[in-house]
Amino acid sequence: MTHTLADATTPVSPFVGTWRLVKFEMRLENGKTIYPLGEDCLGSLIYDEHGRFAGHLMKAGRPEFASGNIFEGTANEIKAAYSGYVAYFGTYEVDDQRKVITHTAEGSLFPNWIGTMQERLYEFPSQDEVIESTPPLDVGGVKGVSALTWARITS
Repeated sequence: MTHTLADATTPVSPFVGTWRLVKFEMRLENGKTIYPLGEDCLGSLIYDEHGRFAGHLMKAGRPEFASGNIFEGTANEIKAAYSGYVAYFGTYEVDDQRKVITHTAEGSLFPNWIGTMQERLYEFPSQDEVIESTPPLDVGGVKGVSALTWARITS
């Protein structure tokens, strides 16, 4: 069954709710595991019953802008802020048969994602935990899979 926007005949998706990031790791084909935003990164993922989502990942301890103004960071401050944050929002659909959730990005910190469909394989080890992973990606000449483990905060 594919879940899209909720209606009276569509069961509520098990994704609906607010989720806290437990772990973000990239598993490389050479057997190594890396943590792109550090082992202590933070994240929030929200899915609503109307087929909308918002996701954020953040490297812990990013430096503050000396100016204190969001629009007046130095080049290095802006680079550190940008490279330590992933954010996008839009709509989602769930394909239960393929075990894939597809995020259609309406907006993103990374401009190249706007208008794209980001597929994530998923598994629910329990009703309060979901693991979403990317298809294999090229990471500096090595293939790898990003895996994000999320714990439910609210339903």
